[in-house]
Amino acid sequence: MVIAFATREKMKNRIHSIAPSILAADFACLGEEVEAVLAAGADLIHFDVMDNHYVPNLSMGPMVCKSLRTYGIDAPIDVHLMASPVDNLVVSFAQAGASHITFHPEASQHIDRTLDLIHENGCKAGIALNPATPLNCLEYLWQKLDLILVMSVNPGFGGQKFIPAVVDKIATIRKLIDIHNSHTLLAVDGGINLDNYIDLVKLGVDILVVGSAIFNYRGKYQSIISKMKQSLTE
Repeated sequence: MVIAFATREKMKNRIHSIAPSILAADFACLGEEVEAVLAAGADLIHFDVMDNHYVPNLSMGPMVCKSLRTYGIDAPIDVHLMASPVDNLVVSFAQAGASHITFHPEASQHIDRTLDLIHENGCKAGIALNPATPLNCLEYLWQKLDLILVMSVNPGFGGQKFIPAVVDKIATIRKLIDIHNSHTLLAVDGGINLDNYIDLVKLGVDILVVGSAIFNYRGKYQSIISKMKQSLTE
């Protein structure tokens, strides 16, 4: 397998972000957990919404998002909708304080319309692609995509291992973004840890969604995120 790394110049000029996924956090003290990872240097919060319909698990809804805003969290909240249908949830999460809303193309009857709905409600809009989802759905959407989230695990559960076959997909999407001179950011979610995040950045990833590799080490958030940030800067 040949991995097409981004050029050193493009890597140097790109801002890389760490997005802790609160699915792996301690929900008994969620506000404190989110506050702690942000204080440790995280750039935004990844908010996984599972409906036990589109994916075989049930997580959290708009009330939890709103509660974080009420608690005082003002960092960007990136809502990842693993749910179907999505349009009603788009409005609910926008009202609850979401900054970005990403959905799966399989979960929307009209992808273009859902992207418009997200923008109309004041949020950045993104598409999430499962490991086996083809890329043809991106063809006519480049002007409306603020974010492409590549799933490097099958969605539904935290703590899964990274699927190596997704590497080529990430590299291909990076090339497509560059070809279209798009403002679209590239994010990867699933199985990211201290052993593989540098290789993902070399592929041209802008946002690293990290769950268990951060939240499984309560009390050490500062050292983990600082190490990642320092490596990304270097």
